[in-house]
Amino acid sequence: MTTREILVTSALPYANGAIHLGHMLEHIQSDIWVRAMRMAGHTVHYVCADDAHGSAIMLRAEKEGITPQALIDAVWKEHSSAFRDFGVAYDHYSSTHTDANRELTARIWLALKAAGHTQSRPVKQLYDPVKAMFLPDRYIKGECPKCHSKDQYGDGCEVCGTAYTPADLINPYSVVSGATPELKESTHFFVKLADFEVMLKGWLAQRRDAGGLQAEVVNKLQEWFADGLRSWDVSRDAPYFGFEIPDAPGKFFYVWVDAPVGYLAAFKELCDSGRNGLRPDDLERFIRADSKTEMVHFIGKDIIYFHTLFWPAMLHGAGLRTPSAVNVHGFLTVNGAKMSKSRGTFIEARTYLDHLDPDYLRYFFATQLVPSLADVDLDMKAFEDRVNSHLVGKWVNIASRCAGFVHKFFGGKLAAQMPASESAAYAAAAQKLSTCAALYEARDYAAAMRAIIEVADEANAYVATNAPWTMAKDESKRDALHVVCTLAINYFRLLTVWLAPVVPATAARAFAFLGESPTRFDAAIQPRLGASIREFSALATRIDTNKIEAMIEASKENLQAVAPATPAAPTPAPQATVATISIDDFAKLDLRIGTVLECGFVEGSDKLLRFLLDAGDLGQRQIFSGIRASYGEPEKLVGRKVVFIANLAPRKMRFGVSEGMILSAGSGGSDLHLLDADAGAKSGMPVK
Repeated sequence: MTTREILVTSALPYANGAIHLGHMLEHIQSDIWVRAMRMAGHTVHYVCADDAHGSAIMLRAEKEGITPQALIDAVWKEHSSAFRDFGVAYDHYSSTHTDANRELTARIWLALKAAGHTQSRPVKQLYDPVKAMFLPDRYIKGECPKCHSKDQYGDGCEVCGTAYTPADLINPYSVVSGATPELKESTHFFVKLADFEVMLKGWLAQRRDAGGLQAEVVNKLQEWFADGLRSWDVSRDAPYFGFEIPDAPGKFFYVWVDAPVGYLAAFKELCDSGRNGLRPDDLERFIRADSKTEMVHFIGKDIIYFHTLFWPAMLHGAGLRTPSAVNVHGFLTVNGAKMSKSRGTFIEARTYLDHLDPDYLRYFFATQLVPSLADVDLDMKAFEDRVNSHLVGKWVNIASRCAGFVHKFFGGKLAAQMPASESAAYAAAAQKLSTCAALYEARDYAAAMRAIIEVADEANAYVATNAPWTMAKDESKRDALHVVCTLAINYFRLLTVWLAPVVPATAARAFAFLGESPTRFDAAIQPRLGASIREFSALATRIDTNKIEAMIEASKENLQAVAPATPAAPTPAPQATVATISIDDFAKLDLRIGTVLECGFVEGSDKLLRFLLDAGDLGQRQIFSGIRASYGEPEKLVGRKVVFIANLAPRKMRFGVSEGMILSAGSGGSDLHLLDADAGAKSGMPVK
């Protein structure tokens, strides 16, 4: 077997919040892969870091009255401890705000610049004269130039749907200070992605054919090439928390420039430390264009473009190697729906750890993970049943049923040999599980777990058929009892070796019981005979339903609103003049009840939420609604009934097709409130 040397990374969690189970899905997936590849005999270096730059970090730190450095330092401690306690064993966990990352980012940028792949040009933006900062569109509001609704964002009206530029707003103001913004010109820097169009198309095809990128990802990326790749704006103006662009005072790299470079910076720090048998000059060996090593990224499907277009273009343009593989996974749902704080299914990693064994979640995720982009559902009942049945009832149960007899009658030692029939049974089981090495590498953990549990079933059937508890009563069957217990313990050992990447902490306890610490899959090819085992103690216990319920309760937000004081009688105000319509005009609207199946943010939009509605007989409807400012946690809206216009002509947007309009009350901006329907209203019912 040819030994490979691989650098593996997981996507960088943003240093602006706690680690939750959605993060853990990816980091557990990559950790299992790393452990399995090492047990297959390969050399793997595993690094990650906090993504620590951007305006969100700056603004949160300002709000909390601390420096951005103090904020990211505190979050780093929380993130790294959460991963560690879930058994995610990084060789080095860093931050993107390091000298190593600053140096490497500048190196790549200057190489791109020297090769002619960058450009600068003036861009007109609105400027806050009080805060002395250029304002992104979401920090500008004003009156819509078409329908004259107040408090609309700078890129489009949430009421009438008109798209415009911030300069088109009537009476615009800065959300940051309230000041009237001024139109000022600023120089921005760009990477000319069009320079890499041919290279990227070839790279994507090569990665797909080599198994380093899913075909469904490559197909999706073709949309970006339809009209030619546009230059990528890679700069932001001060104030901004990040790295200043060399020779460009007051200009900073956009967070997605230095974030992926953080992979290489974390690896540089590992090389400089001398751990893992590495030396400082090993970084260059890994990143040069003709490197014989591999670089493998694990990411979620929401950040595909950055890792499969921008990142390889940057690397190639700087004369460096491109990724060998980008393994993309789907999202995590809980009980069939998006994670929800109100339902207690938006579960932080620390909250889970306060109630349940991390190996249990690792195993359940493994039973669900396949090589595609399919979402993974954490069904709590299935989670409980699968852990109790597979890990406790099928795997650990083998050792617990037989270990006592080995100590009681045979001095804690396994038989020195087994008859041909038992040897053949073990060899067949070992051969069946040898296929799991390829399954692990292909990230088909679900298939690997099925094979493991099939062997566990065979082992338990063997124990049940021979009934060692009955044999123990007959002194004339001592030798046969010794053989049965020896094969059973070896079945347990075989399963432990192949489960070790998935449940490392439990496997470590199992190996301690067995009196060994194998680090390779091939250690299980032959049975272990004549060896001593220790006294058995519980390796895993069944999940108590009450613990799951307690975890969910601990995750719920306090939704009890404080009853408002009785308001004073309002002062009569002059009545507004309302334009009238005829009943025929109203009859043209087909208003319906919809139940929210999904609701989430729209990447690339500061104002939209994406709804998927159950519309009864009308099927499902996707609707984009400009109410993001009013509902910062859209997962809370899942399950809610809303009123929508069903016969509005579909509107094609760059995010997808919107198939209707959801009605809300309010003046716009953050003053928008969805309409409720009584409990008796059903999905698809007409509103009259």
